[in-house]
Amino acid sequence: MKVTIHIWDLPLRLFHWLLAVAVAAAYITAKIGGSLIDWHGRIGIFILGLLVFRVLWGFVGSTHARFLTFFPTLPRLVAYLKGRWQGIGHNPLGALSVFALLAAVAAQVGTGLFANDDIAFVGPLFSLVDKSLSDRLTGLHNTIFDLLVAFIVLHVVAIVFYRWVKKTNLVVPMLTGKKQVPKALAASVIGNPVKGVGAIGLILSLIISCTVVWGVADGIAYLHPVESYQQTAQASPGF
Repeated sequence: MKVTIHIWDLPLRLFHWLLAVAVAAAYITAKIGGSLIDWHGRIGIFILGLLVFRVLWGFVGSTHARFLTFFPTLPRLVAYLKGRWQGIGHNPLGALSVFALLAAVAAQVGTGLFANDDIAFVGPLFSLVDKSLSDRLTGLHNTIFDLLVAFIVLHVVAIVFYRWVKKTNLVVPMLTGKKQVPKALAASVIGNPVKGVGAIGLILSLIISCTVVWGVADGIAYLHPVESYQQTAQASPGF
């Protein structure tokens, strides 16, 4: 017998869908280029803010948003592969996918902050490194994207597999926050609740995330004024 329980909190669900939309928008603006490349940069900074929020929420969020709740330890992975794992949130393989995606997105955004396109666009932190390092990070930015796409494809394939083979819908719970689970598992969760810090944690997480976004988008420019890209390029040996 299965019962319906609340599993994913609203901040986590908003993060999930905002990240999906933002990554898609970043891809489209990068491919079209032109005047949209500036929007590509802005979206990248927005994704940075989302990632900072998710890291913080992984420590102060509700039960199943916390990293320690679903971190894919070796015993958990072994138990899952042997069919002995029981849980409510991400299974160990799903957890690996989550961390892999977050790491890939973080690497993509991190390199993009220092990147340049050799024409007119530079990342918001371009002035903090020399041109040669920026070029290497730009190359990594392009390479990591292929890895990110591979992770996204695997993520989608896993969702389809669970929906049609295991008869488990992973999309609806991320929309509604509710999931049907065996009654025995639901009882164990209800009997041992792990609560987040509530509104205070949410507000602080948002403040810190917004501060990071402001710092990257504008604050750094005030503390470390950027020369024009043309002047920097002319001053770079061998360019």
